[in-house]
Amino acid sequence: MLFRPTAAPDLGRLLDCAVDEPVSWAHPERLRSFLADGHYHHDRIWVAEQDGEILARAVWWGFPGAGPLALDCLHVHPSVTDRVALAAELLRHAHDAFGERPAYHVFLPVGWRGNDAVTAAVGWRQEACRRAGLTDELERLRYAWTPDRPLPEASGRLVFREEPDDETFVAAFAAASAGSLDHHTRQALLVKDAEAQAREDLADYLAMPGDRSWWRLAHTRSGELAGFALPSANASGPVVGYLGVLPEHRGHGYAGDLLAEITRSHAGRGADRVVADTDTGNVPMARAFERAGYELFAVRLVLSANPVNA
Repeated sequence: MLFRPTAAPDLGRLLDCAVDEPVSWAHPERLRSFLADGHYHHDRIWVAEQDGEILARAVWWGFPGAGPLALDCLHVHPSVTDRVALAAELLRHAHDAFGERPAYHVFLPVGWRGNDAVTAAVGWRQEACRRAGLTDELERLRYAWTPDRPLPEASGRLVFREEPDDETFVAAFAAASAGSLDHHTRQALLVKDAEAQAREDLADYLAMPGDRSWWRLAHTRSGELAGFALPSANASGPVVGYLGVLPEHRGHGYAGDLLAEITRSHAGRGADRVVADTDTGNVPMARAFERAGYELFAVRLVLSANPVNA
C-alpha cells in the first residue's frame, strides 16, 4: 500500500472518490472550488493507493498559503475489509509529514445519534481517528440567523467602539479567557499562557476573510471595558466569529448584547445568513443564540489530539 500526498494529475481520480454515507465530505464541487481558491492544496490531500487504485482519501482544509488546519473529509472505499485500519494508517502517514495532528471536523444533522446510518458512518471514522491520535471529542451546536427572523434589538446597556490597536484586543482576549466555558480555550490554556493563546486567537481571526474594521470593544455606560465582539466571515459567508465578556462583568447577560451587535453588524451589510457554533456544554451561549432568534440547524463533531500529548 502506498501512502502519499496528491498532485494535480490526480484530480480526475480524486473527483471519483464519492462518499455515499450521510456525513460531510469533499464533494466534487467543493474540491474544485477549494483547490482553486487555495483552501485545499494537493500537499494537504493524501491517498492510500494500491495497484494504481485510490482506496482511501483524506482532505485537509486550511487558509490559502498556510498549513493544514482541519481534516475536512475521510473516505475509504467500501470494498476495503478493514476501513478503520486503513484510514488510521493514512492519517498517521499524513500527520508525520505535517508534523502535527489537525482536528477532524464532521458536520452532522441535529439528533444524529438517533440515525443508524449516520452513527455507522461516524463510528468507524471516530475509531480511525482515535488510533491516529485524535482522542478528544467535542460536540458543537450550529446556529444560523436569517433575515426572516427578528433582528435582535440593541439594549443600549453597552457602548460599542472600533479599536484599531491589535494589542488592545490581545489584552481583551487574554482577560476573557479566565473562567471561559469554551472548550478550545480551556484546552489551549493547559499548554500555554493566556497571552500566548490570545495572540494565536487574534492571528486566526486576522487570517479570516472578515474585515478587521468590523471588530468592536464594548464598554459599560460608566466607561469600563465589559467585553468585545468580532463579527467575521469564512469561505461560506458571515459568521459570528468571537465574543467575550470579561470575568468581572459576567452574570449580567452581556453575551446577548454582544451577539446582538454582531448580528446587527452583519445585517447592516445585507447578510442573508449568519452562522455560529458553540459547545454543547456552553449552555449560557446556546440560550443567548436562541433568544437572539438563531435557529439550531446542525452539529459539528470535532475529533482532536489532546493538547498535552499532541
